[in-house]
Amino acid sequence: MNSTLITNCGELLTNDPALGDGSLVGRLNDAAFVIEDGLVAWLGPSSAAPACDEILNLEGRAVVPGFVDSHTHLVFAGERSDEFEARMAGLPYDGGGIRRTVEATRAASREELTRVTLERLAALRRGGVTTVEIKSGYALDVSGEARLIDIASAITEEVTFLGAHVVPQEYLTDREAYLHLVTGPMMDACAGAKWVDVFCDRGAFSVDEARVVLAAGRAAGKGLRLHGNQLGEKGGVALAVEMDCASVDHCTFVSDDDVERLANSSTVATLLPGAEFSTKSPYPSARRLLDAGVSVAIATDCNPGTSYVTSMSFVIALAVREMGMTFDEALWSATLGGARALRRSDIGSLKVGSRGQYVVLDAPRAAHLAYRPGSDLVHFASPMVAPSR
Repeated sequence: MNSTLITNCGELLTNDPALGDGSLVGRLNDAAFVIEDGLVAWLGPSSAAPACDEILNLEGRAVVPGFVDSHTHLVFAGERSDEFEARMAGLPYDGGGIRRTVEATRAASREELTRVTLERLAALRRGGVTTVEIKSGYALDVSGEARLIDIASAITEEVTFLGAHVVPQEYLTDREAYLHLVTGPMMDACAGAKWVDVFCDRGAFSVDEARVVLAAGRAAGKGLRLHGNQLGEKGGVALAVEMDCASVDHCTFVSDDDVERLANSSTVATLLPGAEFSTKSPYPSARRLLDAGVSVAIATDCNPGTSYVTSMSFVIALAVREMGMTFDEALWSATLGGARALRRSDIGSLKVGSRGQYVVLDAPRAAHLAYRPGSDLVHFASPMVAPSR
């Protein structure tokens, strides 16, 4: 067994309230921890650290669990910066630009798609992401969606089939036929995905249509996710709770009943403030959800149209500045919250038995992630675990 002692952490955030100061993030000062064969084997004061094969002295730097980015759309071609400029000038977002990316993605070679996806992944990694979820959804035909799933599966185990992103141009006059395609041949071709997702909102899919997609995904043995309530209260949250989705993502517009449903469920509300920033839309109230007892995650939503964001620290800063979160709540939501949105118990925290995925910051306190938005603070991030194929 190979063991590494990481010592002289100025501040160590564990996400275990039983440790350290007893806070949500289980903060330890002047701390150390041991990684043995990829798992956390010990945590405590630097002065009490056991002997190990290797020693890494952090010289007072802060350490946090690796970021879990539980909502991304990394595999796409093209860009839509003109839409961003139009929204900054006052044009509202309606979801219509997705079909532009579909056209560009269909036209791109596999080599190009792989290259640009890996470039985006590298940017996420530089920002401390150690686990990433990747959706399809920018081909919307059988062979194209299968290609996107295959590219994503080479990167992560957390791959999501999003054939029900919007109805593509060629099926606009026959939505029922497209639903049959998504829930039949397309889902079969994307069997390698772990999750099935659907965009249930204005301009995308209705509650009844989304229920059909999720039911087909469940029958195929997939975990369920849902984009909902980004553009209005259209029933997405209620459906996500009804179907026991792991997460319902966006939650920009939620009713009191929606909040109560989420609080009494195992469905995580994943908030994506990069989308509000990039569409000039109202931010969701994380404070309202947290005060009601809802489990909350935050993620980048990296995509070409509404959140071309690859910095989790920027997302944390937005959550603190615009959504009523404390720093500790935002950090928890970007780590253990993301893990819960993926129904994972082995990541998102640093406690004995968890995966040894951590981020070292060039700062004495983790709060610098929000205090210094836009700064490159990641000194080191643990490698991502390669998917078994």
